[in-house]
Amino acid sequence: MEATTAGKLKQLRENLAVAHEPAGPVGVAKRAAKGVHSPRERIDMLLDKGSFVEIGALVRQPGDPGSLYGDGVVTGRGTVEDRPVVVIAHDQTVFGGSVGEMFGRKVAAAMDLAAEIGCPFVAINDSGGARVQDAVTSLAWYAAMSRRQLGLSGVVPQVSVMLGKCAAGAVYSPINTDVLVATEAAYMFVTGPDIIRETTGEEITLEELGGARNQAQNGNIHHVAADEEAAFAWVRSYLSFMPSNCFDRPPLINPGLEPELTDSDRALDSIIPDSDRAGYDMYDVLLRLFDDGEFHEVGDATARNMITGFARVDGRSVGVVANQPLVSSGAIDARASDKAAHFIRLCDAFDLPLVFVVDTPGVLPGVEEEKIGVIKRGGRFFYAVVEATVPIVTVVVRKAYGGGYAVMGCKQLGGDINLAWPTARIAVMGAEAAVGLTQRRQLAAVSEEARPVLREQMVDFYNTTVATPWTAAERGYIDAVIEPSQTRLEIRRALRLLRDKSIRHGPRKHHLMPL
Repeated sequence: MEATTAGKLKQLRENLAVAHEPAGPVGVAKRAAKGVHSPRERIDMLLDKGSFVEIGALVRQPGDPGSLYGDGVVTGRGTVEDRPVVVIAHDQTVFGGSVGEMFGRKVAAAMDLAAEIGCPFVAINDSGGARVQDAVTSLAWYAAMSRRQLGLSGVVPQVSVMLGKCAAGAVYSPINTDVLVATEAAYMFVTGPDIIRETTGEEITLEELGGARNQAQNGNIHHVAADEEAAFAWVRSYLSFMPSNCFDRPPLINPGLEPELTDSDRALDSIIPDSDRAGYDMYDVLLRLFDDGEFHEVGDATARNMITGFARVDGRSVGVVANQPLVSSGAIDARASDKAAHFIRLCDAFDLPLVFVVDTPGVLPGVEEEKIGVIKRGGRFFYAVVEATVPIVTVVVRKAYGGGYAVMGCKQLGGDINLAWPTARIAVMGAEAAVGLTQRRQLAAVSEEARPVLREQMVDFYNTTVATPWTAAERGYIDAVIEPSQTRLEIRRALRLLRDKSIRHGPRKHHLMPL
């Protein structure tokens, strides 16, 4: 041990140099062979340049001569767009990034810090899971970290970035964060192909089992990025729409833009096809309704009949839930219900207003849908809307039939301001189904030659007199029927009116959502 001050400074520098690459040249070479970035390089891609301050670089397992600095995780704080963020990143070169005691202590301390200062917590995951040689100690710290997740949930934004191959316990923490982002090269699964083969005899490839694209289609990943740089760019954009915590407000970005009607607005007046059977792209509508045409989508790889994401209205963040008529005609199925329910609860937790844009024929029918629980999963969607206390503005652009009308932000479920375009069709069901159900005897009473003409007349009559926005407006279920070109400005006025909305649910321990 050096006795002089100069010697102690020299020892500090040497220790920090070792801590920077705990596995030494061998670990660096292995990482280079895989073509992946170091944990500190990954953190630098996420944070503002030069803002990272590491915490616990010299932590290692006491009493173990083979222990390495960092214990497999880098933790610290920094900023994203000058706002504080706490970040952790697994180090694959140290025990495969697995969880040991000091690893757990470091992550737990980082989570406590995020809670104390009220800022987002971002976890960069590249881990083999529990550290086998640490036995129950590893499991205990997994539990301790999971318990802290509950304390952070809905209080500060929690984001996981999945890189590399993450297995077993390393997937449970990320799945319980608000959003999970992965690269195309990432994998996640509880048990790998080898263990599955040994225990069940099933043969499956790594990609089929846990590939990022497949897991995103399953609804477990909210965005798949082409590479690590793109993943961190997505996270930075996501955080720009979020407040630092549930008591804060998101950044205000360029309010007051385009206060008058624009050519982009006017294009909405002709965007809905004359035929109910013709499709159009809902993204073309959304890009004309919000500031700068900006839309940050969440869950783009699953349930594409439902679109969820963030935009801005008058510079303020909002959550958007919309039907996509180009996919299953915008019908709501089990996966779409899960996707929408999660997103609504995310927005409600951080006090972000919701804008529903509606064009749906209702719930998707089918035996398979019933088997996979469309009733219960649809119930969660309903529950999420009813539970939400944030301002809700709904715009019905075309079809709003049956349960689809109800769950997509109708006034009776909790919508504050409901608008409709003249092209809206609001009814229990579409004209074809309604005529087939209610006019069966009348159709059977005429000849087969005359039946198609009569059916078409009945369909036209239904669309003209029943499935219109006028009936809903007359009864007060729609606040106004507006010209499509006015929609952007009407949403802006509505959210200004609702800015101070405040609802408190009655006292209880918690709700009982259908799980």
